Amino acid sequence: MAVCAICKKEAVHGNKLSITRSHISKRSPRTWKPNLRSVKAEINGEVKRIHVCAKCLKNGKVKRV
Repeated sequence: MAVCAICKKEAVHGNKLSITRSHISKRSPRTWKPNLRSVKAEINGEVKRIHVCAKCLKNGKVKRV
């Protein structure tokens, strides 16, 4: 599974709850995936294609080429 190269954000697993959220509600597994983008970035002076989350791109942690 892909991981952000900058902040190491990865998929998180948990349970999906029904709308009522009562103690008898059904629970089923679900996965929350990060919003990853494949970009060309300059790392240590050379251009590489890496997976970066949208938050890191927005905050300017990556220099896009």
